[in-house]
Order: sequence, then C-alpha cells, then structure tokens
Amino acid sequence: MDGFYIWVGVALLGFMIPVLLRVAKGPTAIDRIVAVNIIGTKAAVLLVVIGAIFGRVEMFVDFALAYALLNFMGSVAAARYFHRARYLGEDAGSEPGGGQS
Repeated sequence: MDGFYIWVGVALLGFMIPVLLRVAKGPTAIDRIVAVNIIGTKAAVLLVVIGAIFGRVEMFVDFALAYALLNFMGSVAAARYFHRARYLGEDAGSEPGGGQS
C-alpha cells in the first residue's frame, strides 16, 4: 500500500510542474497568485499523503490544515493588495462619483 501512496505523491509533484511554469510566465499578477494557491493546495494534500506513508495521518492532517489556512490567508491578502493598488493607481477622473464635470 505504501507504493500506491508514493506514486500518488509523485503524481502530485508532477502536477505541480505545469503550475510552476504559470507562476514564472503568467501574464498577470492574479494568474501568479492563483497558481501559487494551487501549489499550496497540492502541498497540503501531499502532506496528508506523507502522513499516510508514515502511519501518522492525524498529525500530518493538523499540519496540512494549518498550511492550507496560511495559504488561503496569503492569497486573500495578496488579492486585496492588488485590488487596492489597481484602484489607487487609476486617475481621479475615472473613480466612481469623483469624476470631472
């Protein structure tokens, strides 16, 4: 059964490779944020698989949940930052309610 878990882990790592290319190339910052979030989600699942290999799933599930929570909070913080940076970067004439007459 350990062989199955090892192959699942290798497959998860293999699925991360195209996403790493999106992080490197990705045309916009939002594409890169989503790609990093996907990698973080796959890493959390990989932690559970590693727990199954070592026979300590309960311990690794705790680690995976903590990591997934940090990954989600980081993605939300980055998205808020880029949303505010885009809004503040626009000129005053294009803001809703504050344009030129």
